[in-house]
Amino acid sequence: MKVTDHIKQAKSSLVSFEILPPLKGKTINSIYEHLDPLMEFKPSFINVTYHRSETMFKKKSDGTFEKVEVRKRPGTVAICAAIKNHYKVDAVPHLICGGFSKRETEDALIDLNFLGIDNVLVLRGDAAKNETFFEPEPDGNKFAIDLLKQVVDLKNGVYLEEDIKNGGKFDFCIGTAGYPEKHFEAPNLETDMLRLKDKVDAGADYIMTQMFFDNQKYFQFVKNCRAHGIDVPIIPGLKPITNKKQLSILPKVFHVDIPTDLSDAIIKSKNDAEAEQIGTEWLTQQSKELKEFGVPVLHYYTLGKPKVIYNVVKAVL
Repeated sequence: MKVTDHIKQAKSSLVSFEILPPLKGKTINSIYEHLDPLMEFKPSFINVTYHRSETMFKKKSDGTFEKVEVRKRPGTVAICAAIKNHYKVDAVPHLICGGFSKRETEDALIDLNFLGIDNVLVLRGDAAKNETFFEPEPDGNKFAIDLLKQVVDLKNGVYLEEDIKNGGKFDFCIGTAGYPEKHFEAPNLETDMLRLKDKVDAGADYIMTQMFFDNQKYFQFVKNCRAHGIDVPIIPGLKPITNKKQLSILPKVFHVDIPTDLSDAIIKSKNDAEAEQIGTEWLTQQSKELKEFGVPVLHYYTLGKPKVIYNVVKAVL
């Protein structure tokens, strides 16, 4: 079932979760252990992130180093299939530009279609750790809109191989990313909004936002989107702060502001356990206000903290 269909049928704000594939060496049981408690809330869908491969140098027996490509968190497509089969819940795989050629992307989309997965979230993804700026594969998509257009092509039965005539059409529901506080590479909010409008006009069915800690930023973002003629559902992405280090890590990595009241409270906390409690209470109040506002979905980035998310959702629903 499509994300947009879930939203159309809902009588109030839905709940969804986002998970990371486990590190290579762990089994699918680590996913089930993570999700089992959260299934009490009957999530409408579960997102599974995709991670590009990383370049590493491994020392050989002769003392020289060998350059190798390693994907530390493989398995997104298979995990989506497992979630769909195990929980009977829709899974939303992330698709990224980085580290994938267009042909690899097309093959992944074919696999997802064969598995009966109806949704994808298309993202450019981050630059590789050894890159200052994002660089696509030689035959890869450079921007999220390019990846989005490739998915739309398959929806219309257009494949990379031109000799495929009357190819099967894939009926994916396509999500795209939105940034209430501006994408860090955009020169200004207006330009960022115009790029988002381009993606919606190209075929994005809904928007999933970057995390934010000030609901006013989300409310203003929605208002700006509507003023620019963007009328698709806008799903807020939500994450708790669970330790003191995140006060510096989150702004640096995700380019988000942390409200003064929240940062002051966490700075004054005696330890990470107390900081986690403050973060949990903040996210709970955030969620309640967003639910009252009438957001289509409360989407939680669980990221290894299912217990915190459990406590928040339990208090909100």
